[in-house]
Amino acid sequence: MILINLLPHREMARKRARQVFNVSLGAAALLGLLIGGLIYLWYQGAISDQQDRNAFLTSEIKKLDEEIKEIATLQEEIAALKARQEAVENLQSDRNLPVHLMNESVRQLPDGVYLKSIKQENQNVLIRGLAQSNERVSELLRNLSRHSEWVTKPELIEIVAANVALSAREQRRVYDFTVRVQLQRASDVASAARAASATQQAAPKG
Repeated sequence: MILINLLPHREMARKRARQVFNVSLGAAALLGLLIGGLIYLWYQGAISDQQDRNAFLTSEIKKLDEEIKEIATLQEEIAALKARQEAVENLQSDRNLPVHLMNESVRQLPDGVYLKSIKQENQNVLIRGLAQSNERVSELLRNLSRHSEWVTKPELIEIVAANVALSAREQRRVYDFTVRVQLQRASDVASAARAASATQQAAPKG
């Protein structure tokens, strides 16, 4: 007996194929959405982690900035303390400067010269006196320039010829002069002495 299928099998096959395709397409779309969701979640987690790291770094940077400010403040305070300490040391050492000035005035004063006044203002000193001649004043300047460790930069400000009455009948011609010098601090003298000692030690011995 011969069986004949009168049903539209081609349409049914196409229908089944469309159904399989739609199911496959839906499954692919669902899988794509799932994968996309997983990727999105992964990126969101990575972004969140990076934001947390950025927030941590920002917090640490702020802490470091505060520490840097504290260090800068401490350095300023240390510099101010050193400046005050140096000022106190200079004041203590400068107490003896008038004594050194008087000693140098006596040591470096040549014959034929006597002093009328010595005026000190900080490190500047004005010396006024009378000399028998210009040569005596020049000798005083040389002595102060070459032979004194406490006095530097002697400068002749003024020299004027004048007459001094020795008696009612006798007068002598003298030279009224004003000299300006700079007085060395004790710390400067000590530094110069150390430098000179180091130079002598470094010099080759013959």
